[in-house]
Amino acid sequence: MKIVASVSTMQRRATQWRRSGVRIGFVPTMGYLHAGHMSLVQEARERVGKSGRVVVSIYVNPTQFGPNEDLSRYPRDLKRDLQLCRAAGVDAVFTPDDAQMYPTGKNSTAASAFSTYVVEGCLSQSMEGVTRPTHFRGVTTVVAKLFNLVLPDVAVFGAKDWQQAAIIRRMVADLNFPVQIVVAPTVRETDGLALSSRNKYLTPEQRTQATILHRTLQQARQSVKTQPVPATRLKKSLAKFIATAPLGRLDYLEFFDSDTLQPARQVQRGTHLALAVYFGKTRLIDNARL
Repeated sequence: MKIVASVSTMQRRATQWRRSGVRIGFVPTMGYLHAGHMSLVQEARERVGKSGRVVVSIYVNPTQFGPNEDLSRYPRDLKRDLQLCRAAGVDAVFTPDDAQMYPTGKNSTAASAFSTYVVEGCLSQSMEGVTRPTHFRGVTTVVAKLFNLVLPDVAVFGAKDWQQAAIIRRMVADLNFPVQIVVAPTVRETDGLALSSRNKYLTPEQRTQATILHRTLQQARQSVKTQPVPATRLKKSLAKFIATAPLGRLDYLEFFDSDTLQPARQVQRGTHLALAVYFGKTRLIDNARL
């Protein structure tokens, strides 16, 4: 397994693979890998085959964090991440730093600083985009840069970040990136909690109550099993249900179309639900198609 830190080296290696007819599967991550990430690696391998190359990027991207978010304390364990990637048969791990991804030139003047961003102007305006208004600009910018460096045929994202995946799909379509976007199922703990690097922040009591996210998805499924329900009514009902976990604080709960992310007035089987809940300073997200 190759470990690549330089953007020029990564792009040169990827270009050589592509010229040789080798397919590239790509899994972009911020590290602190878990079984959910490894399922994405497995999906990428299946897509490109044994003769292909699977690349995992490990980069905690500063531009997708707000000023009061957890950039400085975001969990990191590169040694363990590399061990997991090696065991999973990853061909290359791309580990750039901020100076590689967002160069500022020889001085810090405005003229030499990184200043180009990719902005999606529709799907990014709701849900995560309300709570974290600069988040998706950072996501689309770094993913576009990674696509240009890794040159993947296939890129695999997790369904837990459904809105993010939808935005990446729109960016790829709008800007004609020659990349197939695959969204793999969410991997969960045995009690239903979606795997997340941020789960490590939870206290034992918060961890117990954090299952309220998955239980809310199940509750919503039961509510629309036989007939549609007005979205406003179901929101109120589910908000009360979430309040039964006293350590949790609801950020948002939205019903929408899975593809367009347009809000749904009536909730029925097939409608998508996404929610975010705070436990202390830790914010967890989940979603499901009902």
